[in-house]
Amino acid sequence: QVRVVESGGGLVQAGGSLRLSCAASGRAFSNYGVGWFRQAPGKEREFVAYITRDGRNTYSADSLKSRSTVSRDNTKSTGYLQMNSLNPEDTAVYTCALRMCLVSGKYFDTRSYENWGQGTQVNIST
Repeated sequence: QVRVVESGGGLVQAGGSLRLSCAASGRAFSNYGVGWFRQAPGKEREFVAYITRDGRNTYSADSLKSRSTVSRDNTKSTGYLQMNSLNPEDTAVYTCALRMCLVSGKYFDTRSYENWGQGTQVNIST
């Protein structure tokens, strides 16, 4: 059983940056890919980014590709999401999740993930 805890959220001014962390414990963190999702008020949950178990490949939502970077440090069992040029539309609860590298489904499909964190609130002010 792998447990996941997000951190790094908070209040940020528009145009600023933020780095979120996804700390995992239990078993082998390197066996899992790490996905990031977010849900804004009144909106459905959407895919943000994904990184494979060894960090070799990364994927981001088209609308966020130019200002987001997903990474991981397997020695620390932690994944990261760097967000730049934040705007009020980025306000949401950000959640990370883990999935086995060869599970069925696409990396942006929430149903393919096994372990979910509780989420961290990100608020962007003008």
